[in-house]
Amino acid sequence: MKDILRAMSGRLEKWDANLMRLQQKDGCWSLSGTIVTGVVSPQSPYGWPFSNLCPVFSPALPSNLGRKRRSDDQSSPYEVKRQRFQSPPTQATGRSVPFLVDHRNSVPSPGISSLLPLTDYPQNSLKGTGDKLSQQILDLFCNCQQQTIDLEKKDLCRTQIQREIQRLFPQTRLYLVGSSLNGFGTRYSDADLCLVLKEMPMNQRSEACHILGLIQQLFYRLSYIDRPQLIRAKVPIVKFRDKVSGVEFDLNVNNVVGIRNTFLLRSYASTESRVRPLVLVVKKWAHYHGINDASRGTLNSYSLVLMVLHYLQTLPEPVIPSLQKEYPECFEPTMQLQFVHRRGCNISPYSSLNNSNLGDLLVGFLRYYATEFDWSNSIISIREAKVIPKTNEMEWKNKYICVEEPYDRTNTARAVHEKCKFDMIKKEFVQSWHKLKEKRDLFSILPEAAATECRGR
Repeated sequence: MKDILRAMSGRLEKWDANLMRLQQKDGCWSLSGTIVTGVVSPQSPYGWPFSNLCPVFSPALPSNLGRKRRSDDQSSPYEVKRQRFQSPPTQATGRSVPFLVDHRNSVPSPGISSLLPLTDYPQNSLKGTGDKLSQQILDLFCNCQQQTIDLEKKDLCRTQIQREIQRLFPQTRLYLVGSSLNGFGTRYSDADLCLVLKEMPMNQRSEACHILGLIQQLFYRLSYIDRPQLIRAKVPIVKFRDKVSGVEFDLNVNNVVGIRNTFLLRSYASTESRVRPLVLVVKKWAHYHGINDASRGTLNSYSLVLMVLHYLQTLPEPVIPSLQKEYPECFEPTMQLQFVHRRGCNISPYSSLNNSNLGDLLVGFLRYYATEFDWSNSIISIREAKVIPKTNEMEWKNKYICVEEPYDRTNTARAVHEKCKFDMIKKEFVQSWHKLKEKRDLFSILPEAAATECRGR
């Protein structure tokens, strides 16, 4: 028996020597290995490049992290259910208690109270004009635009998740990005999150996927998160659903260009009151006609927004300018992230000499891409507020639709890589333009049931 115990002890010592190298610092155990499911595994083949942003193993984390919770698992401080949005913190009892902030690891992220206010379209401006189409667009926008309470629910979930992630990665920040924050979201838009570990480029195929795998395992232990799923794409994400608010989230790691363009688009949404209603109706139209799904080889919502902004910039009398040209100091690509959301406050509302109403602008948008825009030789650029000639660079060569990302200058419409899908997109522009030009009725290209359905990005 003693021989057996000595042999087992020797194996355990050898296991510990090979797999675990722990160092205690500030009350936490830091690892030189890789956390997978609450234990230390061998060193990652590409190392851990984040210096003081290494994963942290805390005694508060349960040893069964990464497996499904069994009914007989004992309750622990880590397994708390996020309180419902409407419940005041003082009323929480038992397991439904608010998370305590770990001030040692907490890093502030821009709050929604500090955001640049959005410009509302003057609803009384259409009374007595008899402009049915413009009124339909405005009614659609008023019914479906994201409300303050919707944004607050998303930001509450972001705050809670940030605190949990900081148990693994101290000094990280979690940003709400995309349509939820840029002013172009609807009441039931999904929400995008960006976790920032460092303000430097990250290998999305290896480093980002590894980190997202750890976060996915963490999410399995949070009772208010449903269906965490790791999706390996060019920008990998973890998809999950918040059970309390019902909101679907996509979380990426270090895709910091998404933070910058979120606040750039919010600045455009704030500078002219016609921008938001026009963008929303175009997104609804594209979704209904099946040309707003990058996973199926058509346009993503971001490209559609850029296409609308480009059209408004290139009219004979522009509705909006290029903010990056007018205010270069506000949209400097190398600006530290903690300052990005503040610079938009320095931008004044734009006074356009173009008095076109919403209906005319929508008809003009469809006409522009149906008959005027040269798809074969042109790149859409809101950075330059004009068409850029297509080059032979890999990013643009042999691409059917070219839409320049205003910061990293990649092609946001690269998903459209089949001619049949491009032909379908162009066909929808042509047919919808003819219908709307003749009938001046929004429901001729977007049935009322689809228009009043507020779901979608």
